[in-house]
Amino acid sequence: MSMLRNLATSLINAEKEHIVTTVPKAKELRPFVEKAITLAKKAQSLDGDDAKAREVHLRRQAARFFHAGNSTFKEEQSRFRGKKGEAKEPVERTAGVKAVKRLFDELGARYKDRNGGYTRIVRLGRRSGDNAELAVIELVDNPRELAAKG
Repeated sequence: MSMLRNLATSLINAEKEHIVTTVPKAKELRPFVEKAITLAKKAQSLDGDDAKAREVHLRRQAARFFHAGNSTFKEEQSRFRGKKGEAKEPVERTAGVKAVKRLFDELGARYKDRNGGYTRIVRLGRRSGDNAELAVIELVDNPRELAAKG
């Protein structure tokens, strides 16, 4: 489960919206990521009085598909240990928080008219070291793909 969460976080946060992994991992990751995207897609169609509360519920449900990541503080980056009781100031959001934010803000809107099939697996061949079959798993309709079409 931890491996799937790491892969899902990497895929959603990836700038080019694809990652290279082995074929069995990609096949396991596909339904895992598509369920998270479906939750974001549901949030796009919410309306009514309790829409905000339902969106928060969907965000919390989607958060279980991603790793929270490690917290990063200024003190840890500069290797300075302050006195006990000093407030630590966070530097950046963790990877899981970024993934959920991107999922609901960007990907949910992108796939609101699509009924499933948000990912694509392309086989690459075998790795030279251990002869494992590699594959690229990517999000469909990504900006790079749309730029090549248009």
